[in-house]
Amino acid sequence: MAKKTVATLGRGGAKDITKVIKAVKSKETGSYFFEEKILPVDAVKDYLAK
Repeated sequence: MAKKTVATLGRGGAKDITKVIKAVKSKETGSYFFEEKILPVDAVKDYLAK
């Protein structure tokens, strides 16, 4: 059953999106944490440039 679900997701335009993981520094503690977002391929460079 799981294989069929994964195969279905691959056909629905999933190639046009990507998962972006960005390290962000906390203003309060100074430590880093990770932000994860799923974005269209076109918006990745703009998101990482912020």
